[in-house]
Formats: sequence, structure tokens, C-alpha cells
Amino acid sequence: MELNGVRVSRETQERLQHFAQLFQKWAKTINLVAPSTVDDLWRRHIADSAQIFQLHPVPSHWVDLGSGGGFPGVITAILLAETGAGHVDLIESNQKKAAFLRVCLRECEARGAVHAVRIENAPTVAQHCDAISARALAELELLLDYAAPWRERNENLRLFLHKGRDYERELEKARGRWEFDLVKHRSVVEQDSVILELSRLRCVN
Repeated sequence: MELNGVRVSRETQERLQHFAQLFQKWAKTINLVAPSTVDDLWRRHIADSAQIFQLHPVPSHWVDLGSGGGFPGVITAILLAETGAGHVDLIESNQKKAAFLRVCLRECEARGAVHAVRIENAPTVAQHCDAISARALAELELLLDYAAPWRERNENLRLFLHKGRDYERELEKARGRWEFDLVKHRSVVEQDSVILELSRLRCVN
């Protein structure tokens, strides 16, 4: 099986397929993603989320903010299982979604843990990370505020953030308070989307 042109093992394929089955089951009773996108689960959500790990395919300690339906956090945790190292702390304050995420991690033998706390409180339960991911969560400036406590503990922190067509406006606004090194990765799944890779984050105002 290939994801975005990258071959994955049979074990990873089976884990992803099991996740898809769990997602379809739980999505009948919990609003995990926009209902209009459920039928396009593999492309719109699984393949799209897999790009995060594929941009940083090393055994790292991740924090995934606002994990919701498991994107990209559960997908990263499944792909990490193939490496035998690394970990994802999934932050999701909604108790029903957190329960879904725990079932997914356990049954898919993924490398992660779920913390049912508000993002503002997450640095107290997930104290260290190498990388942060977020998808369809908040504007860039707010995401950088969320990331600040982890940046204080790790100057080499990297952020991988899914953004839509309005990302340039968000970048301009964020640069009023923040400086950072930036790499824009064009999405291979959604034509108008990007993944912003930020590093050397520093607050200037």
C-alpha cells in the first residue's frame, strides 16, 4: 500500500484500515469531522494527515493539538508504530472524542496517549515535545501562543500546521508578534492547502 506515493508496511496498512473502520463506526454517533467529508475519509483525512509524518519521518515526541477525529495525531501515532519509537500526546478536551481516540490508539497498537484537557493546560501533562501538529484548529497567531510553553523548554521545537488558502493573511498577522523560520510545503492532497513548518520560534512583542 502507498500513502501519497510512499509505501507502508502490511502491518501499517492493517492498522490504518482498522482505524478507518473504527472511525466509520464512531462517526455515526459523534461528529468527528464535517459530515460531507466522511465518504472521502482516506483522501481528505488519512492521506492528508499522513503528510505530517512524511515531512518529519523520524521517531520524535509529538504533541497534537485539538486531535478531534484523530487527524493528524492518530495517523502519526500509527506511522510511528512502524519505527518502534517515538510518541504522540493527543490533546482533546471533548470527553467523547477523547474516548474514541483512546480506543483507536489501543486497538491500532499506535504509539500515543490521550489527554482530555484544554490546550492551555496541556503543557502541564505533556511537558516536553520535539514537534507540534495541528489541523483545522485555530489561526496561526493563537497556535503560536499555544506552542510557546513547549518552545521555552525546547529551542529546537518544530511546528507542522495544516493551513488552507488564507494562510498568507495568517502569516502576516502572526509576524506582528512572532519571528520564525518558515518552510511552506504544498499539500499533495488538497490543491489550495499547505503545511507550514515553523522552527526557531521567538516572541518579539
